[in-house]
Amino acid sequence: MNNHKNTKKTRTGLKDTWNAFMCKGAKYSEHDIPFCPTVLTGIPKEIITWEEAKQLHKKLVRKDRKYFYDAFICFYMDDYKFDGVRSSIWLFPWLALRVLKHFRGIITPDFSTYQDFPYPLKLWNTFRMRSFGYWAGTQGLEVINNVRWGTSETYHYCFDGIDKDSVVAIGTVGGSPRKVADRKRFVDGLEEMVMKLEPHTIIVYGSADYPCFKELEKRGIRIIAFKSYTAKYYEGRTKDE
Repeated sequence: MNNHKNTKKTRTGLKDTWNAFMCKGAKYSEHDIPFCPTVLTGIPKEIITWEEAKQLHKKLVRKDRKYFYDAFICFYMDDYKFDGVRSSIWLFPWLALRVLKHFRGIITPDFSTYQDFPYPLKLWNTFRMRSFGYWAGTQGLEVINNVRWGTSETYHYCFDGIDKDSVVAIGTVGGSPRKVADRKRFVDGLEEMVMKLEPHTIIVYGSADYPCFKELEKRGIRIIAFKSYTAKYYEGRTKDE
């Protein structure tokens, strides 16, 4: 187990179909999930989406090819926007790095693990989250682990590869916990995450205005919320009207 070897380069420049090069030197959990160390010099000043980062890059690189933008990039969006056939950061990581390297860091990619996904696919996407994050750290980026869980059957692997007593990130811009039907699953997973990882700080991309976060604050866990792209957009429109 874990005797991973790279194969020859393909036309895409990747060394193999599952990006073994990303995990060179990594340690693995019992479920073969690579450990992705938290690499952080301070709480992010700003969090932007991959789409926003690409737009900024096009604008800023024209003026300065070595520009630096002090923000973390997150991937809390539909998968096709960062993992499509032609837009995949997984299939074309070196192209993605051309943008990423100009920013302070990333929150590891939020590859979907929907409840109706088959078990191998959910495990694979968890593997990809940690692998990409580990590799980003080796490329000089600061890294915060995104934590994504499903129902209780995912608990035995979905927290693998993340440092205890560190800073973690979660997104609330999708169905959970905004949708009442999904709220219990979200809260149960949040409690499990806190029990297993014991984070001292949780970064929330989206609203943190839910009782579960207030309760965690009472228990001494720091909750830091960043407005989502959509919230900022509508806030701007309201001000303009």
